[in-house]
Amino acid sequence: MTVQHTSAELEEFVHDWQEWHQRQEARLADPHGFLAITGLHWLSDRPERFPDAPGAWSTGADGIVVVLDEGEELVVDGTAVRGEHRFGVIPERGGVDAVWGDAVIEVAKRGGQDIIRPRHPDTPLRTGFTGTPAYAPHPRWVVTGRYTAFDEPRPTTVGAAVEGLEHVYDAPGRVEFKLDGRPLALTAFPGHGPGSLLVLFTDATSGVTTYAANRALTLDAPAADGTVVLDFNRAANLPCAYTDLATCPLPPAENRLPVPVEAGERIPRERGGS
Repeated sequence: MTVQHTSAELEEFVHDWQEWHQRQEARLADPHGFLAITGLHWLSDRPERFPDAPGAWSTGADGIVVVLDEGEELVVDGTAVRGEHRFGVIPERGGVDAVWGDAVIEVAKRGGQDIIRPRHPDTPLRTGFTGTPAYAPHPRWVVTGRYTAFDEPRPTTVGAAVEGLEHVYDAPGRVEFKLDGRPLALTAFPGHGPGSLLVLFTDATSGVTTYAANRALTLDAPAADGTVVLDFNRAANLPCAYTDLATCPLPPAENRLPVPVEAGERIPRERGGS
């Protein structure tokens, strides 16, 4: 059944989408957002210096350590540190931001490996950013589905944008829905907000008009009866769509939709999109 919308409802729908898209762009282009990353450095037990960060960095059983030369300084949690500083063991997908002048050194763990990712506001990728192409929003891409929780969260291993890296997520359940009458389903991962969900997917537009590796859709917490709304107009690019210095997860195999989802964000201009 096609739902008819008044012009006022359509105007509000488009306005809400535009505000969402502007928030997406602002996060991406923040002075220390993903477009500001200048390096992805994998740490080992051998201290190593990098051209875009101060100090010599290493990691081991006790976690990440930096040894700063005389005259070098980082600010960690508001406190200036010099000499040797121990960040300790960083949890998977966790991280600490260490400030260095107008730059931020992200200290993190991804795929079980300790990394640093310096973020410099003046990097050309960020200063040259002109926004992300997207499909015009349309209510036909807003569908109601049903979430079914698994008996126990299922550990799900997925690949990453960086070759050889893997991510493991505990998938709490599955979302079933229909597009143009066709039954489809997506495995869901935990979202950032309480009870919210995140689905990673590809579809028949991937690699054609949308980024080949993945897109992400955030879902509000399902209702008590499992009802959940999927607004594919808000299908968003992950950072790896813009930079090779991101470690983004790939969708699980079952989340490769066999239909075109001509909604949401398209291939970034940085990857040849228009």
